Amino acid sequence: MSEERPTEERHVPVLRDRCINLLAPAIEKAVAEHGSAVVVDATLGMGGHTEAMLARFPQLHVIGIDRDRQALALAGERLAPFQDRIDLVHAVYDEIADVVTDLGFDGIDGALFDLGVSSLQLDERDRGFAYSYDAPLDMRMDTSRGRTAADIVNTYSESDLVAIIRKWGEEKFAGRIASAIVSTRAGKPFSTTGELVDAIRTVVPAGAARTGGHPAKRTFQALRIEVNEELDVLERAIPAALSVLKLGGRVVVMSYHSLEDKIVKGVFAAGARSSAPKGFPVELDEHKAQLQRLTKGTEVPTDAEIAENPRAASAKLRAVERIRTASDRAGS
Repeated sequence: MSEERPTEERHVPVLRDRCINLLAPAIEKAVAEHGSAVVVDATLGMGGHTEAMLARFPQLHVIGIDRDRQALALAGERLAPFQDRIDLVHAVYDEIADVVTDLGFDGIDGALFDLGVSSLQLDERDRGFAYSYDAPLDMRMDTSRGRTAADIVNTYSESDLVAIIRKWGEEKFAGRIASAIVSTRAGKPFSTTGELVDAIRTVVPAGAARTGGHPAKRTFQALRIEVNEELDVLERAIPAALSVLKLGGRVVVMSYHSLEDKIVKGVFAAGARSSAPKGFPVELDEHKAQLQRLTKGTEVPTDAEIAENPRAASAKLRAVERIRTASDRAGS
């Protein structure tokens, strides 16, 4: 287990100020018009982004969602001073629309997604997310259900292992790694991260590690995505958030690898362009874009932001604002 330090010391929110500044106009608009605003922190983690938002905006209510019960408990302690302005919910973030409805809200003014593995999950050694120390081969964000990484490496066929390591990990040595996994488990099933790292090291050339980082990095990413169905969930989650986003509301997403960013980019781009058929002579109101992109392509961290939090180094930031609703289009 990691050392017991206050949550605010264990967790520095990635691009905190930039994310909150992007959400701020939507929050301020809702407060000016209705006296309050509602934002969903779809990946609550240890609550750093939510804490900063609640401190800055006294009329803000935050719905915090996380599939990790340990994260929810720690965030609850951190956010205790704001307990009358928060709802913390154990759920997967593709359930965002149901969560909002079940809590009795008619929509939201903003949503924040900080994708990938959290600081808590990386720091808690017995969770098995990190390749830098030996631990049970688990990798579940919700430890109360689902298959573990050990289940996958011990039961998937070699061809299936090649497929996920190549696709989710973008690993060029996927074939060699899958073969090593299958031959190793024939003697003894994998149970720890160290055993898996050792198997990978036997087949990844030393030179590759010098240019591509730790030899197990991409395989661990692939297994984590497969265990938690992260990309499938994300494909559902962004549209779900947009489905409950009010006019003038904003969605801000931080992703950490190209597969996540590709999904986010696709959904945002589709909403930000006209749906008029090609060659249609006039763009009708019903065809006009529903979203406006707030970032030019992807924004990346500054050197100062990376210095403050090294885990921000690979972050890619995208944001959109709802400028038209489905009802606007239907009523036009």
